[in-house]
Amino acid sequence: MKIRTLRILATLAVALATFTSAQAQLSSLRITEAMSSGNGTVDWFEVTNFGASDVSISGWKMDDSSFSSGVSVSLNGVTSISTGQSVIFLESANPTADIATFRTIWGSNVTSVIIGSYTGSGVGLSSTSDGVVLFDSAGMEMTPRITLGTATTGSSFYYNYDSSGNPTTSPNSNAILSTVSSTNGQNTYTSSGNTGSPGTAMNVVPEPQTWALLGIGAAFTLWQIRRRRA
Repeated sequence: MKIRTLRILATLAVALATFTSAQAQLSSLRITEAMSSGNGTVDWFEVTNFGASDVSISGWKMDDSSFSSGVSVSLNGVTSISTGQSVIFLESANPTADIATFRTIWGSNVTSVIIGSYTGSGVGLSSTSDGVVLFDSAGMEMTPRITLGTATTGSSFYYNYDSSGNPTTSPNSNAILSTVSSTNGQNTYTSSGNTGSPGTAMNVVPEPQTWALLGIGAAFTLWQIRRRRA
C-alpha cells in the first residue's frame, strides 16, 4: 500500500512539475511599483519574483499601455531575478548616470538593489495614465498588466499581491498612490522629495503550488532511497 501511494505521489509530482515548468515565469513575476512623475529622477518600475526559484529574463522586453510585443523594447542590465527579489528598471538612454542619480535620490534603502534600464520610442510613462507589461523573448506576455492613473509628482504607485502573487485589490490594475502613511508593508518612505519603496515588496514568499511540488518530490526521493536499501 505504501509503495502504491508513493507511486501515485511520484506521478503527481511529474504532472505538477510539467505544469509548473510551463507556468512558472507567468505565475511568479509581478510588477509591484512604478513611478511616472519623479522629482529629479527618470521614470521607473519595479519587478518582484514571488516564486520559489530564480527566473531568467534574458531577452525579455517591456511595453507601456499599448501592451504590444510588436513595439516593446529590451530590458537591459538584469538577466535573472532571484526568488523573493525586487529589481528596478529605469527609463534611460544613459543608465550609468541615471542609476547613480537614482541611488543618490533614494539613499541607503537602494544600496543593494539591482537596477536595470530600458529605452526606446513611445515607452515613456505618462503622468496622466499609462501601463506596463513584460514579454519574454518569444513575445509572450509574462506578467499581469498594470495601469497607472494620474500621477502625484514625487509619489510612486504600488500594487499589492498575496504570497501566491494574486492581487489583493480588484481589479489587478488598481494602482495605490504611495504615501508615508501607507500601510502596505513595503517600507514606504520619503527621500529627496520622492515617496515610495523601490526594491521592497510585501508578501514575497514561495507560492503554495511550488511548496507542494517540493514536498511530493521529497517523498518520492525518500521512497527511492528506502527501496534501494531494501
